[in-house]
Amino acid sequence: MDRPATRIERSAWLLAGLALFFVLKLHLLPSLLAGLLVFELVHILAPPLERHLSSRRAKIAVVLLLAVLVVAVVVAGTVLAVGFFHSGGGLTALAQRMADTIEDARLWLPGWLLAMLPDSVDQMKDATAQWLREHAGEVGVVGKEAGIAFAHVLIGMVIGAMVALREAVGSDGMRPLAAALAGRARRLAEAFRRIVFAQVRISALNTAFTAIYLAVVLPLFGVPLPLTKTMIALTFVAGLLPVIGNLISNTVIVVVSLAQSPQVALASLGFLVVIHKLEYFLNARIVGSRISAKAWELLLAMLAMEAAFGLPGLVAAPIYYAYVKDELSSAGLV
Repeated sequence: MDRPATRIERSAWLLAGLALFFVLKLHLLPSLLAGLLVFELVHILAPPLERHLSSRRAKIAVVLLLAVLVVAVVVAGTVLAVGFFHSGGGLTALAQRMADTIEDARLWLPGWLLAMLPDSVDQMKDATAQWLREHAGEVGVVGKEAGIAFAHVLIGMVIGAMVALREAVGSDGMRPLAAALAGRARRLAEAFRRIVFAQVRISALNTAFTAIYLAVVLPLFGVPLPLTKTMIALTFVAGLLPVIGNLISNTVIVVVSLAQSPQVALASLGFLVVIHKLEYFLNARIVGSRISAKAWELLLAMLAMEAAFGLPGLVAAPIYYAYVKDELSSAGLV
């Protein structure tokens, strides 16, 4: 941008910045991400079908049908994933296996580490029960908050579908500020597409390597781990969170490996360290190349956003950073 920013453009930037701030402050990030996901999926799927249609009404009908199908598939996929992780071989069994493993490991762990652990599984259960009694009021609203969060996500998906449909219908000439805000929204959607779809690729590659290790390598050496499918699924889902997701899945795999032997746990740790380093490389090459950013830039943005907003800030950081850098680049500032 060779010319200075106009008053309308500066106003649009200010309003967009405030909107992104309040999305985190009011805990609406899941709604925003759900809406952007539906919007981008419709935009990816619609063009190949629209090329075979000449009628404007037919194109609108296709976009509407795709929007409904995308929302239905995303909701169904979410329900199936939740059902899988809450099934008999899901997260509950995985957590119990980790607790039993830690209890058994007390026989050979060093004294300084033993002092940091409960004396027994029963004590762990007692401590959990005590915590529940002390925080009964907070726990009592978890179900309600989960229901509200799901409603927010569903509303976000519907809004994303409606916005995609509105673009297909076309809009009359917008006033200058509305047009500038629409431009900001398009830049944010583009940043979401580049970052999130790249992170899905990274998580899929990470999951593939982990699946080979858990389902092929370890069984070949006669040390298959229990709940392998659950750990593979957890690796993919957690891997959608940059950096921290890998730490979560790695910790689970190492603790479960400890049930076999310390040697298997060390082998798992070594393998996962290699995969973790590979993820940094992939982030630098895949994500960084898409937004012209170095890995340290993304990590710094994630650190700052996590300190300011917690886990939602950590999740939003790559998308927000990509959006801000795109705005600055288009203005000729960076």
